[in-house]
Amino acid sequence: MKPTFIDTRHGTDNQHSFSNGNCLPYTGVPFGMNYFAPQTNGDNGSWWFNPRDRVFQGFRLTHQPSPWMGDFSYLVMLPFNGKLKESTVFHAQSSYRPDESVFNPSYLELTAQRYQLTTRLIPSMYGGVLTASYTQADAGLLLSLPGKYHLTIEDAHTVSGSIINSAGCKDNHFSFYFTLHFDQALTFEKPVEQKGENECITFSFGNIGEQVVQFGTSFISLEQAKLNLSREAHWQPADYLANSEKQWSHYLNKIEIQDKNQQRRSTFYHNLYRAFLFPQTFYEKDAHNKIIHYDTLAKEVKPGFLYTNNGFWDTYKTVYPLYSLIAQEKYAEMLEGFLNSYRESGYLPKWLSPDERGLMPGTLIDAVVADAAVKNIRPDLMPEFLEAMIKGATIQSENPNYGRQGTNDYLTYGYVPAHYHESVNHTLDYCYSDFCISQVAKSLEEHTIAEHYEKQAKNYLTIFDPETGFMRAKQTDGTFKEPFNSHQWGEDYAEGSAWQSSFAVYHDFKGLIAAYGGPDEFQETLIDLCNQAPVFNVDGYGFEIHEMSEMAATEFGQLAISNQPSFHFPYLFSYIGKPEFAQPLLKQLMIQEFDDSSTGFPGDEDNGSMASWYIFSSLGFYPVCPGSGEYVIGMPLFDKAIIHLSSGETLTISTSPNQEQQQFVDHIRYNDSLHEELVFTHDSLINGGTIDFTLGTVPRPRQYKKDQLPFSI
Repeated sequence: MKPTFIDTRHGTDNQHSFSNGNCLPYTGVPFGMNYFAPQTNGDNGSWWFNPRDRVFQGFRLTHQPSPWMGDFSYLVMLPFNGKLKESTVFHAQSSYRPDESVFNPSYLELTAQRYQLTTRLIPSMYGGVLTASYTQADAGLLLSLPGKYHLTIEDAHTVSGSIINSAGCKDNHFSFYFTLHFDQALTFEKPVEQKGENECITFSFGNIGEQVVQFGTSFISLEQAKLNLSREAHWQPADYLANSEKQWSHYLNKIEIQDKNQQRRSTFYHNLYRAFLFPQTFYEKDAHNKIIHYDTLAKEVKPGFLYTNNGFWDTYKTVYPLYSLIAQEKYAEMLEGFLNSYRESGYLPKWLSPDERGLMPGTLIDAVVADAAVKNIRPDLMPEFLEAMIKGATIQSENPNYGRQGTNDYLTYGYVPAHYHESVNHTLDYCYSDFCISQVAKSLEEHTIAEHYEKQAKNYLTIFDPETGFMRAKQTDGTFKEPFNSHQWGEDYAEGSAWQSSFAVYHDFKGLIAAYGGPDEFQETLIDLCNQAPVFNVDGYGFEIHEMSEMAATEFGQLAISNQPSFHFPYLFSYIGKPEFAQPLLKQLMIQEFDDSSTGFPGDEDNGSMASWYIFSSLGFYPVCPGSGEYVIGMPLFDKAIIHLSSGETLTISTSPNQEQQQFVDHIRYNDSLHEELVFTHDSLINGGTIDFTLGTVPRPRQYKKDQLPFSI
């Protein structure tokens, strides 16, 4: 699979009130330190690109992980011709033809109609090259610097500088450094040094046909930016392109899809591209090729790996389990980076951008660690990770950005009381994290610790109300908060109502089913969840948030596949031995809610999390409980998938017959033996082999033994 097959505008047609992915059309290398995209409306805040816009305002060098987080360390480069009335983006912008432009992961290319000027940008990890083909007189480049900047024209071919524009960074002087080398000389009389804020600087080159601009960047220093550029100084644009395409091909070819439906095959690869953008690289290599990074808390350069732009509340569910199969070498490196975040801040990260933003409930990086532990990824780091996880579970930080909220109350009552915002989600996430701690402790043979936290992982029962069948907020006196409306979003629940938030017991659905009164009662609840109207009550927020709108836009009841809390809902039928209930549901969700267009997602994609949900689900299995070492079997979508695993082995998944009317799994053969369990284990999958799904047009219900059901503690 070549990166030229991917159109990066996938999921980019959005506004603040409705999300079709809230993605940006990122060009860069996988996990790049920088990304690039055309800016079409810089006045529209975080929604500065839309595929329906016809205006090109320049190539934006960006570090925006989500419009809800905002951008940092960004600038815009815009080639132009002639004399501008004013040195502003507005006065230099041009119309362009989106349908004649190239948007792919390896390079961007478009023509500014106003100037008949075609520009191509090709990225590298720490820089890139911009080639502008001028056809009119007075060639120029406008550099938009939104924030405090320092700029120096060093000579006729070199411009260097720095920019400060950070969103929520702990270092108010956090700077991004850059240096640009122009193939064709600037027209100027002497070197110039300039400081300012929120300005556009123009550079003139006279009458030239083509300008090639190589650039290097750094979060560390201007000297480091120049070093990063020097390592590519001998490259031609073709070398940049070959390098970028090689890196993308490495990841895109990890999974080979064969299918008669080419649109669905395209959807798969567009999602696979999205899975390898975040987290972003936040480390560089010094003059001796040693790994270094900038610590925004200590405000100094430190040794070691570091990654940023990731919200673990979203990504732990799908992204890292995917890496555990096909990108273990990166997963291992990221773990080292997350441990460095702990060493520098005192707590494991929750939402990095560029440093800790403290958003969303829980400390769900615990699941990323536990999943690595049970899969034997970086066992050397696990003793320190266990220390870090226990600290997060027992010591409440004075800074609310770090660790668990309401830690002391959780340890006192067994739940987070109702006076904490989103208390239900906090409680459930802490229970799951407690399970994750127990799994890491088991991997280290710390049996006393493991037993303590496994017992504490049952605390979800303290907020389960058997009368309503929901997880509910509790007061400190042990009574449930009143009044209660199961469709009310917000207040006690994060981005959902009791319907979306009451099933986050990934580690112990056996216990939850028992609390409901048994499999029959749990089955009725799941059917009610899916078969009712997608109604919602806004009282908790006071207005309609976009996640409500996205759930209401489709007819899947309260199964809000548009947001992460619902990702595992279809797979819950397997915990009561009824996978046939999930199979047509999964097939319809994949077919109806996902495609390869600019409206290709049912809600916020969020750093690869929704893309990875599609990847797993379309392959026919899903990691309901990271940290268990299992994947629950679902409904494969493609005729054949060949997965090149990190172990060096190959896993081939075949599905037949595979038409629209085949909505049920009749039986499965794994390495030529009948497979009757409702799960695959990671230890088995990573060794490769063959999985053959035989589908049918009607279900074949059967009775399952306890040891054939998915994991529960």
